[in-house]
Amino acid sequence: MTVSNPTLATLADDLAAGRTTSRKLVEACLTRIADPAGEGQRAFIHVDKEAALSAADGMDALRKAGAAPSPYAGIPVSIKDLFDIKGQVTRAGSRALEDSAPAEADAPAVARLRRAGFVVIGRTNMTEFAYSGIGINPHYGTPKSAWKRDVGYVPGGSSSGAAVSVVDRMAYGALGTDTGGSCRIPAAFNGITGFKPTQARVPLDGGVPLSTTLDSFGPLANTVACCAVLDSVLADEPIRPLAPRPGKGLRLAVPTTVVLDELDVEVAETFERALETLAKQGALIERIEFPEFLDVGLIGIKGGFAAAESYAWHRFLLTAKGDVYDPRVSVRIMRGEAITVPDYIEMLNARRSLVARAAARIAPYDALVMPTTANAPPKIADLADDQAFARENIRALRNCTFINMIDGCAISLPAHRHGDVPVGLMLAQSGGNDRKLLEIAAGVEGVVRG
Repeated sequence: MTVSNPTLATLADDLAAGRTTSRKLVEACLTRIADPAGEGQRAFIHVDKEAALSAADGMDALRKAGAAPSPYAGIPVSIKDLFDIKGQVTRAGSRALEDSAPAEADAPAVARLRRAGFVVIGRTNMTEFAYSGIGINPHYGTPKSAWKRDVGYVPGGSSSGAAVSVVDRMAYGALGTDTGGSCRIPAAFNGITGFKPTQARVPLDGGVPLSTTLDSFGPLANTVACCAVLDSVLADEPIRPLAPRPGKGLRLAVPTTVVLDELDVEVAETFERALETLAKQGALIERIEFPEFLDVGLIGIKGGFAAAESYAWHRFLLTAKGDVYDPRVSVRIMRGEAITVPDYIEMLNARRSLVARAAARIAPYDALVMPTTANAPPKIADLADDQAFARENIRALRNCTFINMIDGCAISLPAHRHGDVPVGLMLAQSGGNDRKLLEIAAGVEGVVRG
């Protein structure tokens, strides 16, 4: 988060006090999106200008009448192109779905945001069909990370445009998806916050699936408290104040199995400094082996759930329109063709055991703590080579994927000092501990940058 980026709470206060209006907020976001010198043309696939302005006027009228549906009514948010929005075509970042029929209804996640009064400003760009942690899209362009725009670093994927829309104040929150880090990786690469909830927390209806086993829908925003507000709305729960848990006395476990391997120097140094800062605050840091993470690689050796389940969804579309897919996406989907029914059943059984064993290992601790990604944002130009792309994609996805595989919840916080290369710190818990994790993260975020 940069100092100039307001939180949902400050925006709600400004709206309540009459210091701003929804119309002004939306107009300012639309101006930034349209700025030819900015990233709006690459961050968004579709901008809902007229509908957003109309919704803003409606929220301003409701607030004036004392009937605003929530304190956050009128605040602009962006929606990843993976979600159905009534009357619009859901492209999922692909050209293969361009001639699809418009959606007949909003996805439940989108409908819940609207019901709370949030204004949908547009559909954000993404990795085609959400199948990469890097964020490059050859069809609609690749928005640049906020880090050194003049050089051009990847935004992280697959919710690339979602993160860029928030960091560039083209929206004040974003709806993303996370199958193996797609909320957390772009948050880490852009210096904002990304939350992956327990999968069952938010309905998956109305979203193009990557892996029905691993997909989850979550928010990207400027702070933990912002993510907590959006998470409550998405989960259809009352919005409650978030009570940050102080660092003193927290038991935090640092897995030493795989997650600390082959870290970029900047990532390793930032992570160790963050741990030292937490220890000085009174947190109890314990480095532990986490052998369950070794099992994740074995379960996914043939491509895992994402390959099997995406192939099941794409097999006919690939036959009809495979030539318009990004080859880096289609090759990964096609791995699923070789996964047999016995293979798939074995994966399901192995994961069921994995989830139980991982939950037992996490139970003594308040949270796991690890680097969000093994790499700092790579340069876009350096990934023209397919081998380089594959290497950096795996390094971006690795740590985040572990949490999806154990059906956990996780959040990425910016851990770097202002002006340094963006590095994410990930806190994680087993499934169902979402609120506890958000409270811990809220206590950590104010001190972790040292």
